[in-house]
Amino acid sequence: MCWSAEADLVAGVVVSGFGLACLAQVRRAGQLPLAALPLVLGVHQLIESAVWLGVDGRIGPGPAQWARTAWAVIALPLLPALVPVGVLRAVPGARGRGRRTALAVLGVLVAAALAVAVAVHPVTAEADGHALSYAVGVPFAPVLIAGYLLSTVGSLLLSGDRVLRLLGVLTGAGALAGVLLWRLAFASAWCALAALVSVLLLWWVRQDGRPGATLLTARRVPGRAGRSGPR
Repeated sequence: MCWSAEADLVAGVVVSGFGLACLAQVRRAGQLPLAALPLVLGVHQLIESAVWLGVDGRIGPGPAQWARTAWAVIALPLLPALVPVGVLRAVPGARGRGRRTALAVLGVLVAAALAVAVAVHPVTAEADGHALSYAVGVPFAPVLIAGYLLSTVGSLLLSGDRVLRLLGVLTGAGALAGVLLWRLAFASAWCALAALVSVLLLWWVRQDGRPGATLLTARRVPGRAGRSGPR
């Protein structure tokens, strides 16, 4: 969506950097799916940079098709499953868990239907002004799009966490903006906007003060602390 291959490349590098920082701050296993989201979306923008190169004729048809398919795999089957399942794992409390579970199940079902569509139909992309318009041949598209947005945005809004709710508000607003401003390129526009606001997850990981050692740091072994002075 980011106007050119170069712009997508820069956006992808920046968001991926935030994604790596986000993963480095993880304190418990339940945070991992959502903490990985900025990195996933950053890589997604890098892939779209390659899609732009294909549209512009700067890479061959084979690599261009691989780039379009990889973009669609992340945008369509992966995200509607990753986000609600990530919210379900990240928010362990019993309050509202039934609704979060229902949205996670919905997301997995939507992801399964979209995975079949991506596997069966070739993915095409063409420039639509300063954005890319993708076509996959998704059956019952309005129903699946509604389920997609309900499972992703809805799970964030119902998470009970103030940062995740803010992320839900921003991604919901991004979806509305995508419909109004880039109707034909909605998927590309929404994913790009979601990538930018996903950097809020770095704030979320840092403010999640639940006890537990950081997963990516070594744990101290009792009785192994160094001693000073002669033995």
